[in-house]
Amino acid sequence: MNSQGRISPGTAAEERSCPWLNIWVFLIFVLPIKAALVTICLVVVPFSHSSDQPSALQQQFSKWECDSAVPQGTERGWTCCPKGWRRFQRSCYFLSLDRMNCAESVQNCTGMGSQLVVITSKAEQEFLSMQISQPVGRDNFYIGLFEVKVGQWQWVDKTPYNGTPTFWRQGEPSDNLDENCTVMHVPEGNLSNWNNVKPYTMHYRICEAAAVIV
Repeated sequence: MNSQGRISPGTAAEERSCPWLNIWVFLIFVLPIKAALVTICLVVVPFSHSSDQPSALQQQFSKWECDSAVPQGTERGWTCCPKGWRRFQRSCYFLSLDRMNCAESVQNCTGMGSQLVVITSKAEQEFLSMQISQPVGRDNFYIGLFEVKVGQWQWVDKTPYNGTPTFWRQGEPSDNLDENCTVMHVPEGNLSNWNNVKPYTMHYRICEAAAVIV
């Protein structure tokens, strides 16, 4: 009778070890799945929750870098640029590693869902002047400013030229009729670094697009 009411020592040890075994099974199999879900939330969910129509920029790039700086006047919490682009305020900037002529630079930026940069403030000019001074060996960068008629300059997005600050080098723009594109001249070393150039010359470029807010 007593033997029927007892549990053998071996059986009792096995029952006591089961909870620990279950914990290890949980740690081994469940936590990796949880980590994967967290990664998906950080990378995918911000865009899937955006009710806006995907921008041309979003359609061109699959890898993004986001930060949690919340722009004033919005309830969204992430400001995103394509991986490798540089953000300033609500814009993303791409500094090319290769050179093209003026028309090719326009087309290249457009093909990425952006445009040659339009500079509308001293703060933006300061930011870009700092950025272009960092890569070694790159001298001139095309920007989105063109002479459409003699003495009549216009930004690529139709922003009024007279409504924006200008940062021409001393003696620029020159009067040469065939110098109707504009570059930022790196060796100048100060904010007044714009120079008008011939459209067929090969230079680097700065593309700009609105940052994606999610």
